[in-house]
Amino acid sequence: MSWRTVNLGELVDNFSVRAKDHNSYTSELEFCGVSNEVGITKSKYAAEDKAEDYKIIEKDCFAYNPYRINVGSVGFLKEDTVGLISPAYVVFKPKPNSIIPQLLLKFLKSAEGLRQIKLYARGTVRQALRFEDLCKIELAIPDYEEQLDLFKRIEETEIESIELSTELTHQLDLVKQLRQAFLREAMQGKLVPQDPNDEPASVLLEKIKLRRESWIESKKAEGYKEASTIDKKLKKVDKIKFIFPNQEIPKNWVWTPIIKGVQLIVDCHNKTAPYVNDGIPLVRTTNIREGKIALEETKFVTEDTYKFWSKRCIPKPGDILFTREAPVGEGAIIPDGVKLCMGQRMMLIRTFDDLVKRKFLLYLITSPQFLERISYERKGAMVGHLRVGDVENFQIPLPPLSEQERIVDKLDELMGYCDQLEASIKESQGQNELLLQQVLREALEVDFDKLETNVN
Repeated sequence: MSWRTVNLGELVDNFSVRAKDHNSYTSELEFCGVSNEVGITKSKYAAEDKAEDYKIIEKDCFAYNPYRINVGSVGFLKEDTVGLISPAYVVFKPKPNSIIPQLLLKFLKSAEGLRQIKLYARGTVRQALRFEDLCKIELAIPDYEEQLDLFKRIEETEIESIELSTELTHQLDLVKQLRQAFLREAMQGKLVPQDPNDEPASVLLEKIKLRRESWIESKKAEGYKEASTIDKKLKKVDKIKFIFPNQEIPKNWVWTPIIKGVQLIVDCHNKTAPYVNDGIPLVRTTNIREGKIALEETKFVTEDTYKFWSKRCIPKPGDILFTREAPVGEGAIIPDGVKLCMGQRMMLIRTFDDLVKRKFLLYLITSPQFLERISYERKGAMVGHLRVGDVENFQIPLPPLSEQERIVDKLDELMGYCDQLEASIKESQGQNELLLQQVLREALEVDFDKLETNVN
């Protein structure tokens, strides 16, 4: 294959035709714009009263905003149609049999294309690439007939890459379904064998009640106001006649409102407060994903804000943080040695860990059944926001403590297996993307130092 280096100006012509000078009826033409994701698209912000001053864009035309092409915002119109585009845009066409338009588009969006666009753009505050600047860009191309073969190979590679990407995405979805299946079985008592020697959960529930009553009384003596609130909520729950779910559970399990199986459930005592550049990390819904708290991209609050927002309960290691909005249903346990502040759309759940394992409860409230049942109890309403009261009265299946431990051990093992599968699939996705990029680089970013120039 014979290649030659050229300036883009040798391959394209400026196409600056105004609507008033074109033979089409302006009123019948659509207004167009350019998106770096879609390319040529319909415009929502056209000045229709100035349509005659707009430029014409037709089949095989390229168009771009001089101030936006540096982010890859350039489009190519391959349909046999005519439209209008802002007079501020640059419009150009490849010369006949000079370069395949789709190949040129890939080059302009490639790393090398964007590098040269930024190199030749003018301006200090806002850089712009005029048509004469565009013409200075260098690229290496073979003869037109050979371009056809090259483009065909690129298209074949892209099709294979898309097919593989679709399959890998499907595999990731299967892993997600596998996780949900494990959680469903765990919360139905089907994941680990039952042990008739386990102390029944009804006895465990009574132990939790006594422990919590003792804790509430000690906190009342200390003047902790929230203790009285929790006491009132428990007494209110005792008056509610619950209709337990139809789901069958093992004989030594019990159905119970969550509030009766934990120490406390609270949200933050929130009011508007400014963020600071450094201070105590604030955990918001965006910081909790896949059972972990990510503080790499977080906001901070002052010590005073932290104390005020934590009046109901100071978060401590071992507490469960649960998102109650945007999105609902993500949870994580605060790790050891971490001091943080709970955000407005979060709630905190604290257990007596020697009676209800916090990891078991985390698995339970992030299981598919949890939101499904809340939706059911809301008569099918979509869950967009959870109140603490929604969660406090939500009924959960509680197994004996020994079985909780067995369930957690088994789920940790199975979720670890899913993690490995997911990591392997994502690695394949990365390799697939790298392979495609390598093919495009080899086709569009020829090493000029090693290039054997052939101008014949």
